[in-house]
Amino acid sequence: MLKLPRLRELDHGLTARLYLCTAPTDMRKGFDSLAALVQGAFGHDPLSGHLFLFISRTKDRIKILYWDGDGYALWYKRLESGTFRVPAVKDGRASVELKASELAMLLDGIDLASVKRGKRFQRAPVVTDEKNGKMQSPAK
Repeated sequence: MLKLPRLRELDHGLTARLYLCTAPTDMRKGFDSLAALVQGAFGHDPLSGHLFLFISRTKDRIKILYWDGDGYALWYKRLESGTFRVPAVKDGRASVELKASELAMLLDGIDLASVKRGKRFQRAPVVTDEKNGKMQSPAK
């Protein structure tokens, strides 16, 4: 059977969460400075294993900080042309959570503000009755 890729699989395949810093970040910052920013401005634990994204003021550079189990890892990319199109934040939050598919689109140059996800059918989770072991639909 032919198996086509789906964004939902990409989103659910990554167990770590992705947080994008909404304020421009000085790209001279290193591991410890970015980890302090995660803890202070985001209010998150930098040792959690989640990915923390930082965009430069000119939006042509991105750093991703994460803890890989025995130390910090830092991924850095500079665009030769163009900019990263980050989502606009209106409520003044220090960070926004992204899905894995949104990170992939961001890195590929897709403007997240122009992406609209249409409503899709989602099957309700199946609940098992503990008394008799039979499956039943959840109550609405």
